Amino acid sequence: MSKAFTKENDSDDDEDVGLPALPQGKRNYMTPEGYARLRSEFMTLLDEERPKIVEIVSWAAKNGDRSENGDYLYGKKRLREIDRRLRFLTKRLDIAEVADPSLHHGNDQIYFGATVTYANARGEERTITIKGIDESDSLAGEVSWVSPIARALLKAREGDEVQLMTPGGIEKLEIIEVNYPKPKQ
Repeated sequence: MSKAFTKENDSDDDEDVGLPALPQGKRNYMTPEGYARLRSEFMTLLDEERPKIVEIVSWAAKNGDRSENGDYLYGKKRLREIDRRLRFLTKRLDIAEVADPSLHHGNDQIYFGATVTYANARGEERTITIKGIDESDSLAGEVSWVSPIARALLKAREGDEVQLMTPGGIEKLEIIEVNYPKPKQ
């Protein structure tokens, strides 16, 4: 069957880009930096990259037979990818709730945006920062606020012990330190 008669599924934009879906009925919390980064990506795709691809596709379409025209075929594919990402970013930015973690500077209770140092029962220390779903990077020690570790830590204070449910059973974590970024002047 020709691809011309198939329809791409637009409803699963979250899954298409490999990011987790938001929990039903929850807000999409983001730091100001994360929001700015997504907004910048949106504007770059919309104002720079998409017009370039449209121009290439338009030029390639004028060259005749589209079935064997690589510029046309790959341009259309890239255009679909850009449009899918734009739809995803539009949805996420529309429901974003920007939460500035610097408002909690000096606080020892864990909220969104906190950088937390904790130790497990074996004495191994780890430091993580709780961020939004769309901005967390596990390689940089950032976890999403909906992750099990973040849910276990939220609302606890320095010195508290919390329980984290892991595949190996319940693990006790002691919160050693809680930090927030300094407010911008």
